[in-house]
Amino acid sequence: MKRFFLASAIAFVGAVNLHAAPDALVTTLVSQAPGLRADVLRLALDSAGSAVKRGLVTRRNLLTVIDYSLPSSQKRLFVFDLAAKKLLFRELVAHGKSSGGDIANFFSNDPGSEATSLGLFVTQDTYVGHNGYSLRLRGLEEGVNDMASERAIVLHGAYYVSLEAVRVLGRLGRSWGCPAVRSEISQKLIDTIRGGSAIFAYYPDKSWLSNSVYLRHALARVGLKESSNALTSSK
Repeated sequence: MKRFFLASAIAFVGAVNLHAAPDALVTTLVSQAPGLRADVLRLALDSAGSAVKRGLVTRRNLLTVIDYSLPSSQKRLFVFDLAAKKLLFRELVAHGKSSGGDIANFFSNDPGSEATSLGLFVTQDTYVGHNGYSLRLRGLEEGVNDMASERAIVLHGAYYVSLEAVRVLGRLGRSWGCPAVRSEISQKLIDTIRGGSAIFAYYPDKSWLSNSVYLRHALARVGLKESSNALTSSK
C-alpha cells in the first residue's frame, strides 16, 4: 500500500516529472531539509495534491511546509520547488502568542484568539501594512483555518524572529496568529510563493488529521486510526 500513499501527490507534481516515484521525491526533498520528517512531508504533498484537483492551488510546483510540532527556536518552515526537487528556504517562523511559548500546543480559528491555525492554506496577493510587505493567506479548511482572512492572518517579516531573539529569550517572539518570518528574507520568500501556492501548517492534532477533507484519502489508504495515531504520538 505504501507506493499508493502519495497518489494525489503525483497529480500535484503533475507534468513536472511524471516518472518520479513519490517515495523518491520525498527522500530527495527531506535529505535537503534537516528537521522535517518524511511523514509530515508526505501529508503536505497529499493535502496540496487534493487542493490541486479541486482547482484551489494553481502554482503546483511550489510547496511550503510549516511543522509547528518543532520548537520556534528551530527552523521549521520549508519551501520546496517540486519541479527542480530543491529546497528553496529553510527558515525560522513564529507562532501566535496564545499558542504557547517555544513549543506551540494550542491552535484556533477564532477571531481574537491570537493563536495559530493549522491546515492547508493557499497564498494570495501582497500588500504593505503595519507589518510591512505582507502576503495574504486563504484558509481552505472549514472550521480549522477558514477565518484567516477575517483574522488578517498573513505571512510577514518581524523583528522578533531572529537568532538573537532565540539567544536572549530561548525562543522566538510571538505574533497575533500570523506565520512571521525574519525581516531580512521576508520579501524574497513572499515573492517566491505568492499568487496561488500551497502552505501546509502541521501539528499532530488528532481531530484535524482525522477530519481534514484534504487528508481523508491519504489516511484511508494506510488506515485512518493507525496513521493518525502514529502521527500524533511522534513529535
